[in-house]
Amino acid sequence: MKKGDYKKVNSGEQKFNQRWLTELLKKVRSGELSLQDAVRQLSVLPYEDMVHAKLDHHRSLRTGFPEVVFGPGKTREQLVNIADRLAAHSGRVLITRVDADGFRAVKKKLPDAVYNKDARAIIIDRTVKKAAKPGITIVTGGTADIPVAEEAAVTAEMMGNKVERIFDVGVAGIHRLFDHLDQVRSAKVIVAVAGMDGVLPAVLGGLVTCPVIAVPTSVGYGASFKGIAPLLTMLNSCAPGVAVVNIDGGFNAGYLAGLINR
Repeated sequence: MKKGDYKKVNSGEQKFNQRWLTELLKKVRSGELSLQDAVRQLSVLPYEDMVHAKLDHHRSLRTGFPEVVFGPGKTREQLVNIADRLAAHSGRVLITRVDADGFRAVKKKLPDAVYNKDARAIIIDRTVKKAAKPGITIVTGGTADIPVAEEAAVTAEMMGNKVERIFDVGVAGIHRLFDHLDQVRSAKVIVAVAGMDGVLPAVLGGLVTCPVIAVPTSVGYGASFKGIAPLLTMLNSCAPGVAVVNIDGGFNAGYLAGLINR
């Protein structure tokens, strides 16, 4: 990152934190908030210890994006409490892999929360909207890969990007992909999501000049070994410019695409 880019990347989140800090100091000046209470609130800026979670409220200042919550394994109460505390300190909250019941629990506490059913993601975005930056295209081998692809798309969109989607163009009917050649060749970064044989990223890598982020999915029959077969295919790609993330790693791919497209 060039000198000066950090401020641009973090400007929306910094403005939200600056407003929060300004309001806090105004309350101290007016007497609405005691000095001790202000110190207590400021003390959680490095991270907030909730016993079951330690929330990293400064992550957006360091990396450009706030801490993201992985939903599975957390109780409804934990999800609600974590979302509530993150939303109190950040203009953006993203919780991945959450079912509809989990979303309803969070929405009762945070009415502006929205749910992407395909991505299984809870989204809260209170930042000032700016024109989304084009450049990211997400491609799937099949329809069954869409949930992982949508997780990548939601993540990249939360980072301020415009995401183009091309679904169900796997190599079993490769002519479908060729109908979108102009679109994929205009991208600055491609996220290729595929299960089964996992060949799609290598095909794309041989057609475009931009980086291809390969995402193996657990979609497939027994010999796919829940995504291991496409993972190995992608790791062994002979096409240059292909990088691979973990099985079903939609968030990882979307985040990386967002960094590349800055």
